[in-house]
Amino acid sequence: MIPSALTERALSELGRTAGGPDTLALLQRDQYVRRLLLLRAILDAVEVADPEVCPRPLRDRLREDWSLLEEADNGTGAEFLTHGEEGAGRRSSALARLLHPLVGPWGRSCLRALGAVPASRMTRRHQADTMRRGLAHFSALAAAAAVRAGVPFSVRLTATGGTLYLPSLGALRTAEPGEVTVDVVHRDGRTVLRRHGCADVVVRERNGTGTDIGVSAATHCPAGSWVPARSLPGLLPGSAPVPLDDLDPYRMVHGDLHRQGLSGPATLGGAERKRWLRSWAGVLPMLRLGGEHRVTEVAALLRCLVPLVTPADPGGPGRATGSCSGTRREAFGAVLSSTPPTPATFAATLVHEVQHAKLAALSDMVVLHREGPQERYFAPWRPDPRPYEGLLQGVYSHVALADFFQRCALTVAAGTGQREAAWREHARYREQVRVTLPVVAGAGSLTSSGRRLVDQLAGECERMSENPPPAGARIRAEAAVNTARARWLRSRAPSE
Repeated sequence: MIPSALTERALSELGRTAGGPDTLALLQRDQYVRRLLLLRAILDAVEVADPEVCPRPLRDRLREDWSLLEEADNGTGAEFLTHGEEGAGRRSSALARLLHPLVGPWGRSCLRALGAVPASRMTRRHQADTMRRGLAHFSALAAAAAVRAGVPFSVRLTATGGTLYLPSLGALRTAEPGEVTVDVVHRDGRTVLRRHGCADVVVRERNGTGTDIGVSAATHCPAGSWVPARSLPGLLPGSAPVPLDDLDPYRMVHGDLHRQGLSGPATLGGAERKRWLRSWAGVLPMLRLGGEHRVTEVAALLRCLVPLVTPADPGGPGRATGSCSGTRREAFGAVLSSTPPTPATFAATLVHEVQHAKLAALSDMVVLHREGPQERYFAPWRPDPRPYEGLLQGVYSHVALADFFQRCALTVAAGTGQREAAWREHARYREQVRVTLPVVAGAGSLTSSGRRLVDQLAGECERMSENPPPAGARIRAEAAVNTARARWLRSRAPSE
């Protein structure tokens, strides 16, 4: 168990669904430590793995890839794995690749294949195939880190399913099915990708430093063979770009989608990328309407956006006009979302999903409750019964959204459609929390830390009640919750 450095001040801030720079940095550091321990666990598990699952050539290649990472990282990663948390503070560009959100799902996939964590029924062949693909991806990750660090190298990588993905750089489309060998050579800011019987693909970094996220293919490359990694501009002036990752093979894991009610991963065309950019351009002023602390938390914690397919609107004619979003506990810093139609929707999505990331990170540091996984609680935002953890997560994010929209409503000019819409959203989330927070607070399994967190949430609701929404918005919100409860009770009633 990692010792918790959580302070009373940090817990109090998080209980108000806020978090100053020190509190957010605390969550980040703890997640970084856990990521590096995950990598250490993979290295250890590989050494004792069944040869049928991880044969010796794969083990040897993993050692070679780790050595390349150490060279690119000037030993920072190795220092951490040897000396502990103190090494986590000295981050280089290579260590940043290991801490990228989507390395987490990759790591969990490898540990499941190695039998180091509980897994669904995996055949020995499935385990072996998963490890082969997983360690091939790690080879590409090490190569990308070396490119970023400007370390010269020559390695042989494997494209699977017609694609070789180099994290943070881009993807080579090979078009051939199955596994394809690609020789990669990096020298003087120039990366050559070579396949048998094909013209070389040359990728040059724009500024030659190995740190610019933009790359471009040489003009003689086959059309469409190199797809550069995409990003959105930094949220704040001078801040790092935010990856818009529609390439990473570990951005989704089969089975996660249905459980979270999410659509599938999207590959963005030019028109969709422009829509993301247009919405993103207006996110900062929208976040500021809801309080500067919302800007602080998004700027600090958002490290990656994963585009999802726009789902059909369940209340519409079946056209792709709905929306969905989510987070993954093992991918701290990543937000998954369908294309946001407006800056206001985008801002609210980020506020919502960042709360889930914060509470999940807090739950990794301290035990908040000891409720089991039974799905038995009513949540007006879901048609299905929820486990206690899911109800707590929902209450936490909805308190933040109620606060966000109330601040928006109190900030924008009176009599405008924007203000009316903000009050409607505030009333909706306020009413949903009103009927669920007492259930969360009444659980006898809350720990002392969990009790303090829930008490702070109740205090936030009391503060917001000082500025109630207009009567019409409140009545409509109450009616919607009552309708949801009646529908839920009907679905739970025994059939005749």
